[in-house]
Amino acid sequence: MSEQTGGGAETPRMRRTSAYKAWQAGEGIPIYETFYVEDMKTLDLGKWARLGADAAFVNMEGAGDSNNCYVAEIPVGGSTTPMRHLYEELVYVLQGSGATTISNGQGASHTFEWQAGSLFAIPLNATFRHFNTSGSQPARYAAVITAPVVMNLFHNPDFVFNTPYDFTDRYNGEQGFDGNGNLWLNSRGVFRIWETNFVPNADTHQLYRRGNRGAGGSYICFELAHGTMVAHISEFPVGTYKKAHRHGPGANVIILGGKGFTLLWEDGKWDERVKVDWKPGSVVVPPSRWFHQHFNSGNEPARYLALRWGSNRYEFNIVGQEREGGTDTSTKLGGDQIEYADEDPEVHHLFEAELRASGATCRMKAMVPGCTGVEQDS
Repeated sequence: MSEQTGGGAETPRMRRTSAYKAWQAGEGIPIYETFYVEDMKTLDLGKWARLGADAAFVNMEGAGDSNNCYVAEIPVGGSTTPMRHLYEELVYVLQGSGATTISNGQGASHTFEWQAGSLFAIPLNATFRHFNTSGSQPARYAAVITAPVVMNLFHNPDFVFNTPYDFTDRYNGEQGFDGNGNLWLNSRGVFRIWETNFVPNADTHQLYRRGNRGAGGSYICFELAHGTMVAHISEFPVGTYKKAHRHGPGANVIILGGKGFTLLWEDGKWDERVKVDWKPGSVVVPPSRWFHQHFNSGNEPARYLALRWGSNRYEFNIVGQEREGGTDTSTKLGGDQIEYADEDPEVHHLFEAELRASGATCRMKAMVPGCTGVEQDS
């Protein structure tokens, strides 16, 4: 019952709104609410006047409004409208080829070419414009943006899109977009990081063995344009699967190659697990703090790209992020990874059944008790 004032009138209730979702609704393009898209290359789009191209928002449930995804397509011979904004943006090219011009208000400018498989970041509040340089094919890309956090913090779109401040620490004309970069080890010495603004082809980029995630997999992390979001690529061999782990929201996992599936479940709710099958062009975002596990059930290595929070250079903690032990430390030791010896036996039984159905051989014998397959090739 509403509270009464001294004069007998009811005190109105304050309505709570999401500035980001209100802005989305006003942009006039399709909005998909989901945690999984089978193929972003075939997603139906609509005209986005602000961008000057067809697009759709993909509100991934697992992102928890910490970041968000949109898919856009530039027609043959077309280009987008010049834009700048106060949120970060990571771009992965799904198909086609083109070029992007980056500039700021102090006269710095770069134009670089990209192709299907390219990955790059838009430096914060730099003006950018994309061009389709192909004479025969539309260019389509997926972008992950931190707009939900920024919009809901300032709740003023005019400020977000029209502030003329140049973040020269992120882009001042000296930073290149030629694919060059610097190779680092992360602070714990566990994996390698490539710091750059532009990755010419994430589908074929060099990876490095990372044994602590299991399955003989390889990995590299990308720090892009001095952002708080990062990206990483993981690849694992035929007939193998990764160890289950969990982390916070906003890891947009885009499949680059191979065929397989992912299992997702809340801690203590294995019987309510969700299974999603994937292929190149699929995207899945595990809900915050849900365990998830990736399986290669095809006949070629499986490779995925994760666009996510978690900069190794700049600390920025999102609610639900990994605990001190990290996602490569056993849950028994305070981390967020389930070791093969501790997983439910049904995990491996399910995997072997999937392999039999596809005519592939399990290669987890040296890693998983009870495996009926063979050891990995050395």
